[in-house]
Amino acid sequence: MGKVAIIGVGQTAFVRGYPGSIRELAFDGFKDCIADAQIAVKDIDASVVCSAPEYDKQRSPSGVFAEYLGLNPQPTFYVESLCSSSTTGLKLAYSLIKSGLHDIVAVFGFQKMSEISSAESQERMGRGTDVQWESPFGTMMPAYYAMFAGAYMEKYGATLEDLALVRVKASTYGQINDKAVYRKAVTLDMFSDPENPMSGPVSSPLRVGDCCANADGSSCLILASEEKAKELSKKPVWILGLGSASAPVNMAGRDVFTALNAAELAANQAYKMAGITPKDVDVAEVHDCFTIAEMLAYEALGFAKPGEARDLVRGKETYKEGSIPVNVDGGLLSKGHPIGATGGSQVRTIVQQLRGEAGDIQVKNPEIGLVHNIGGVGLYANVAILGRS
Repeated sequence: MGKVAIIGVGQTAFVRGYPGSIRELAFDGFKDCIADAQIAVKDIDASVVCSAPEYDKQRSPSGVFAEYLGLNPQPTFYVESLCSSSTTGLKLAYSLIKSGLHDIVAVFGFQKMSEISSAESQERMGRGTDVQWESPFGTMMPAYYAMFAGAYMEKYGATLEDLALVRVKASTYGQINDKAVYRKAVTLDMFSDPENPMSGPVSSPLRVGDCCANADGSSCLILASEEKAKELSKKPVWILGLGSASAPVNMAGRDVFTALNAAELAANQAYKMAGITPKDVDVAEVHDCFTIAEMLAYEALGFAKPGEARDLVRGKETYKEGSIPVNVDGGLLSKGHPIGATGGSQVRTIVQQLRGEAGDIQVKNPEIGLVHNIGGVGLYANVAILGRS
């Protein structure tokens, strides 16, 4: 079969407390996406809905969305891989089109995390690990990533300042992203001020400023076959490479704590499929749920050698004007992390960059963009490479 393109992207603003229902949340992202694609609802012949279901009060949201958005009687599918759900949905939609089963597929990612309390949210995150052998000990996402941060700092000599500089970069762009939940400046001195909330302890060595925030939001992507994309879209963005991998869910099954190996495996698959190397990537979106996660991503993707991510941070090489711009929309750290919607939002940013439609955060003339989306503590890893041609 021919190539597969993304012809439409959309997302809501990521907010602390969305006032409507999940179907309304999905519609808010969908209406922007379908307007961007310039197609009618009837043109969509399948849909994929993506979220982490432990946060949803609605069972089988794909059925609710299909009815509400006018997508019946076309088939609808539901996908879950924790925080990487909507890039798993991207891969499913790609496969449905590549196989010839469908021509145009919509991918919805959503999460309304405000429906439960912060304590309940943390407990559900803990259940993303093995409920028999690990989560009963009280492990939660900040503690897991703190283990990786501590091990990485001990082995490579990275510092708390290096971590803080990742958040400073995120806030530089989060301030100018009208879709971001956190739009305030973050400066380095905030992390050394005991009176500033950013310096507050979460799980050593991670502080408040090292952690992303929960949010409500939705994203939507519309994919099309090569024939349909050329017929319907003036600026299709092509899916050049996809890679996916997984790691043991139990930390006792991991052999290293200074890298997320599944991300490296997924990246290598995507590079091979696209026929490129890391040096060919012009702009990237990486899964920065914690500051250490962004540094680990640089190395997994081949942007830096093991232990040298801090050099990119210190040299501002991942800023918009740097050699490899990363998360110039503020990333999860500033944009927020509505779990099921996150990957779709990352894809949206790269699509806009490749079209030259990113406004104040536009990177100069990018040809190839990359999305790196992680589920859990490196349990699932998806990497997508997108191009203008």
